Amino acid sequence: MNTAILALDLGTHTGWAIRLKDGQIISDTEDFKPQRFEGGGMRYLRFRKWLTEIKHSGDGIDAVYFEEVRRHAGVDAAHAYGGFMATLTTWCEHHDIPYQGVPVGTIKKHATGKGNAGKADMIAAATARGHTPVDDNEADALALLHFAIETQEVGA
Repeated sequence: MNTAILALDLGTHTGWAIRLKDGQIISDTEDFKPQRFEGGGMRYLRFRKWLTEIKHSGDGIDAVYFEEVRRHAGVDAAHAYGGFMATLTTWCEHHDIPYQGVPVGTIKKHATGKGNAGKADMIAAATARGHTPVDDNEADALALLHFAIETQEVGA
């Protein structure tokens, strides 16, 4: 039996990949764009609810890995990332699920051999592993999942 691992590329358009206990890998993206007439915190409540749904749809989650971003294109992106990271880490603490941030360059280097790989490179790396990511967010989550399985001793 494998360890269930959830990998997340946090953001308004979150990429995610999960390896279930039976070894099956499922991935996609989820949109947490603020809705019209919605308060600023509602996107994080929807994110928390989504995390719980993911946890219950499988057989639980044993570990969470997320892309640790240290630079952002703008202030709004930085604020959103901080909100998603705070929501994720408090949710993990509440459910006693270990979590770890992994720097973007580390993920890219593991996936492509280049720490500064572009979006197309990340999509190509995921495709080479047999996945069909819809965009770079999903490709990044898949790369992070494979990084966790292959380097973090959570594979079994």
